[in-house]
Amino acid sequence: MNDGVKNENSLTEWVKTIVYALLLAGLIRTLFFQPFWIPSSSMKDTLLIGDFLFVNKMAYGYSKHSCPFSMCPFSGRILASEPERGDVVVFKNPGDMRDFIKRLIGLPGDRIQVKQGLLYINDVAVVVEPDGMFEEVMEMQGPAGGTPRCSNNQVAQGDICQKERFRETLPNGVTHSILNIGNTQGDNTAVFTVPEGKYFFMGDNRDNSSDSRFSVQQHGVGFVPAENLVGRADRVIFSSAGRSILAFWTWRSDRYFKAIE
Repeated sequence: MNDGVKNENSLTEWVKTIVYALLLAGLIRTLFFQPFWIPSSSMKDTLLIGDFLFVNKMAYGYSKHSCPFSMCPFSGRILASEPERGDVVVFKNPGDMRDFIKRLIGLPGDRIQVKQGLLYINDVAVVVEPDGMFEEVMEMQGPAGGTPRCSNNQVAQGDICQKERFRETLPNGVTHSILNIGNTQGDNTAVFTVPEGKYFFMGDNRDNSSDSRFSVQQHGVGFVPAENLVGRADRVIFSSAGRSILAFWTWRSDRYFKAIE
């Protein structure tokens, strides 16, 4: 009889341990880190389709999106630190609240414009230097099965798709890669003055990004409110070149724990 009671107690403790572990994992995910799998090409070549990363949700403090239910001691957003120009950020699209990931370009009060493909911040052109070509195979990518856009025009399946690559240096010294495909609608814009409490984002794959250059009505994101910021992406954990994140034989060997510039 005592053995039976002991076994029941052991089983109860084991179940409680599993439950507590799951609750703790859920709490950590909710408040501190969120997994994110890159589904699109808008941040190439900084981020590739199939990159898996964790978003640091504490980088900018809590928001109403990262602190749900009764766990929130406050509402709205309290910034742990101000977002910095050049940060790669996951945020909620103001139009449909889907998760997007882009680079932070414009802070509140900034004047942002693109002229002939060159970015201007507060009426000063950023420094851009040629950095060779970005090359990838013309093939279906990720679960959506989309194919890349190329600057070398018509490219057959299995051939090399090319894009011009540049190094862009923002006013605060952050340097990162950007890609150019050709002349597109986003290469010449009006002047955007970023309102207080909002931010301006752009994708590094400049000619293939629905970002703050386009309004929500134009299928972009417009200005993004501070409360929509989910967190900062700092490092790729691993990356899958296949159609599924579980296809470990397609994982890219050069992207394990790769820092995001």
